[in-house]
Amino acid sequence: MPSSKDYLDYILEQLSPLGGVEYKAMMGEYIIYYHGRIVGGIYDNRFLMKPTAAAREMMPDAAMELPYEGAKEMLMVDNVDNREFLCDLVEAMYEELPAPKRKHR
Repeated sequence: MPSSKDYLDYILEQLSPLGGVEYKAMMGEYIIYYHGRIVGGIYDNRFLMKPTAAAREMMPDAAMELPYEGAKEMLMVDNVDNREFLCDLVEAMYEELPAPKRKHR
């Protein structure tokens, strides 16, 4: 089931204080970027984050879920209504995220 644009808009609004948050639509789902680095995505109207050390520390009881069949498990964010928490979470994990790969021409 594809994620709704309304849910995407809600997550983007929650993260708006950060600046530098972008998304790309991918097969009915959405990949979320922070300053060019992938932090997670929206899959079946669930906000899933990469399981970095910082994210695990901030969400020790978070469930690990598959975004789609064949993918690596990601952390399910339950607390999407807490704007301050979401922004702190994204900022805390930023340094642990891989830099974007350069495209070869």
